Amino acid sequence: MGLSGGSAGSAAADTSLIGRGRGPAPSRIPLSLKLAYSAFMAVLLPVYLTHYGPTNFLYFCDIALILTLVGIWAESALLVSICAAGILAPQLLWAVDFLAQAAGTPLTGMTAYMFNAETSPFLRGLSLFHGWLPFLLVFLVWRLGYDRRAWGAWSALAVILLFVCFFLMPPPRPDPGLTPVNINYVWGMSDTAAQTFLPAWAWFAGLVVAIPLLISWPTHRLLIWLMPQASATLPVTSPVASALTSPSASPAGSGPR
Repeated sequence: MGLSGGSAGSAAADTSLIGRGRGPAPSRIPLSLKLAYSAFMAVLLPVYLTHYGPTNFLYFCDIALILTLVGIWAESALLVSICAAGILAPQLLWAVDFLAQAAGTPLTGMTAYMFNAETSPFLRGLSLFHGWLPFLLVFLVWRLGYDRRAWGAWSALAVILLFVCFFLMPPPRPDPGLTPVNINYVWGMSDTAAQTFLPAWAWFAGLVVAIPLLISWPTHRLLIWLMPQASATLPVTSPVASALTSPSASPAGSGPR
């Protein structure tokens, strides 16, 4: 009877802990997806480093690839939301331009490299992630929820990257080969020549304004409207949150800032 009562009490305690949010939460992203994405990244990362060099990872899309890898294992709504807010629109444009280029009617020229016979089919095949990554991010945000801090975080990151690419990275040149040039299109849409419609500073300033406000902001608002909101990082019922928000935790006059 004593053992039985102890077991029942232990089970009740375990149930109580789970009910209060202290038990292990079920995974919201399938393990098969995590493993498949990790396997893809295990191939892409060393191949890109070998052929393109480390500066290739200054591209917005490649930054998003890495953040997504961390985000799916951590099941971080913030990380996947940052990627979604930042690259959903540009990557969908990439997909449209790719289809248009394949049909012989290029739109922007941003996918011309995918049809360069001098680049190996394997490298071009890896680059097809631009076409499926936005759909993966939509699925991840749907599962984890959209974190409204994403737009601010992406905007800050994007502006920093733009300055680095414009002032420190190589501009377009007639025969760039596999060397990353004109990263994030800070000199125009072509890797072989800078745009001439505007002064270079005006094009760059336009990107600094347009990427956060005209590209990421509408995506941010759309995701808020369509996707579930990410749950709070610290539930009210968690012991940590209770300790932080209890009157005894904060002296009079001091509070969260």
